[in-house]
Amino acid sequence: MSRVFNFSPGPAAIPVPVLRKAGSEMVDYGTAGMSVMEMSHRSKMFLEIIQEAESLLRDLMDIPDNYKVLFLQGGASTQFAMVPLNLFKNKKADFVKTGQWAKKAISEAGRFGTANVIASSEDKVFNYIPELNKSKFSPDADYFHITINNTIYGTRFTELPDTDKPLVTDMSSSILSQVYDVSKFGVIYAGAQKNIGCAGLCVVIIRDDLIGNALDITPTMLNYKTHADEASLYNTPPTYSIYMAKLVFEWLKANGGVPAIQKVNEEKAALLYEYLDNSKIFKATVVKKDRSLMNIPFVTGNGDFDNKFVKEAAAAGLVNLKGHRTVGGMRASIYNAMPIEGVHALIDFMKKFEKQNA
Repeated sequence: MSRVFNFSPGPAAIPVPVLRKAGSEMVDYGTAGMSVMEMSHRSKMFLEIIQEAESLLRDLMDIPDNYKVLFLQGGASTQFAMVPLNLFKNKKADFVKTGQWAKKAISEAGRFGTANVIASSEDKVFNYIPELNKSKFSPDADYFHITINNTIYGTRFTELPDTDKPLVTDMSSSILSQVYDVSKFGVIYAGAQKNIGCAGLCVVIIRDDLIGNALDITPTMLNYKTHADEASLYNTPPTYSIYMAKLVFEWLKANGGVPAIQKVNEEKAALLYEYLDNSKIFKATVVKKDRSLMNIPFVTGNGDFDNKFVKEAAAAGLVNLKGHRTVGGMRASIYNAMPIEGVHALIDFMKKFEKQNA
């Protein structure tokens, strides 16, 4: 069976060289005589894996020394609660509501304090990033939260909020896709299953001064200090997911790092947006200035056409193009692992479909 072009928003495509490397080490990793899945997280060999994974990520993202890198479980969704539990002092935070995941972060923070929504794009089905009015910022907020790239709706922040509060971001669908200045953030968290590797791992990058201030009600496993003090080894971490992340980091570094992959990502996105903007039947849903490099929703305006396109595309080896139910239509997620050949193949198929159905 040949490989398909997988446009899934997550779990997403993983670079083929990484899969081949993992396959070659599945039964016997190094000199261990066993799979990484089987080895103790306290073993010397796994300690080398997790330490190398952290070192590579620090290098790729130029993470300052005063930040901890944590390899956690629970996905980004657990961070919706973990962030307020650890950062709340005045029990208030500012949020920009730009999609489903932002809404969930707002809802969870609201369980422990005040989640102040200073701007929202819900009025237009989250197809843009709203302008921010500093007069609405809370002077006593403990942090300011954004979802920097919105997987479902295909928007991204191209400028960071001008705030003196710790900036917290869900970076799940854009981490490692473009250069970010980590020092601009207090906390970055990201589920691994889009640009880092396979599901089961959540990476948290957190500034040192934000650790050790958890609310008294915070469970041990939801306290950042618990994991920072034990170098992410307080309990059994998602060992195989960390190993896969290390392989992805190695692949990315070997291919020029984040600046190089950003150029590729910009080229891929530009190709697809250019076609959509000139198509007779397909239309991008996001305003141009806020378009994501990673997630590109598009529609025909005809539900039957949309369903037909998704079905025929899958038969042609272009899979997981169905859009989220709140947007409809289609969505192409073109993360780091999606080669430019996949975007060309999608555009060629769209041209064929348009010729047959326009």
